[in-house]
Amino acid sequence: MVETVKLIIDTDPGVDDAMAIFYAAAAPEIELLGLTSIFGNVTVEMATRNALRLREAAGLAVPVAQGAQVPRVLPPFKPSFHVHGDEGFGDIPAKTPKGRAIDESAAAFLCRMAREHAGELVLCPIGPLTNIAAAIDLDPDFIRNVKRIVLMGGSYREGGNITPHAEANIYHDPHAAEVVFASGAHVEMVGLDVTHRILCRPEDFADMASAAPKLGGMLQDMSHFYLKFYESVGKLDGCSLHDPAAVIACTHPELFTAEAVPITVSCDADTSGATLKAEDSRAATQVYTAVDAAAVKALFMQRIQQLP
Repeated sequence: MVETVKLIIDTDPGVDDAMAIFYAAAAPEIELLGLTSIFGNVTVEMATRNALRLREAAGLAVPVAQGAQVPRVLPPFKPSFHVHGDEGFGDIPAKTPKGRAIDESAAAFLCRMAREHAGELVLCPIGPLTNIAAAIDLDPDFIRNVKRIVLMGGSYREGGNITPHAEANIYHDPHAAEVVFASGAHVEMVGLDVTHRILCRPEDFADMASAAPKLGGMLQDMSHFYLKFYESVGKLDGCSLHDPAAVIACTHPELFTAEAVPITVSCDADTSGATLKAEDSRAATQVYTAVDAAAVKALFMQRIQQLP
């Protein structure tokens, strides 16, 4: 029996973010405590709006806290509209949600929730790590209060997906990522080494829509634009299950293989965002290097198909 995980997802929705959040809504072993927004796939204002839209669509009664607008050191990046569409949800147009974000910043909310659930809170960042670094700055006890930080980002052996060296979430704020990896927190890196092994094809989205017409149908509507992007870069066999894999790792780590490796992040111009083996005495990160891809995908599909 899988124990219940108290979870906060830090997110920049994003098509695969929507997939991850709907999975969390469906998973009986996840107690979702909130969503925090971050720039990345979209601007942080759009990320907040999209998180609120997903919350309402899934019928979740959880707070949404808005996070950082820009990286810690680097100038802002353009959102990934060519990957996720002009509003973040593929071809689905913008819509104003009924609810609004709480007045508390993402970093303050994360620190408060970590105190209130000390030793129990699992944090799943699936965008740039700026909010997590800000929480580490804000509260010296944050890294001890958080049980696990299971992040989607990085690449150990696979190479990058935005440059030859770097995965996009780490690339978009390498200085924040370095703070997180060097913090001494219990960090687990669900990177391209495993997410590239788990693929979702057009027929999978059709199955989601058939079984779960409302939310599975929403994901299928988002997927058309997303899959076209993957085709445009020569990946004709579907889209990688990036963000859902990280959420699944929060509750089913036994489906993955991890290696204990101290990780540092390059902030040099030529290799910015590369996640490399550190040579100092920092704590090791649990780097996910292999996955039972069929089992992870089957679990994802099973949960999504239980939604309305």
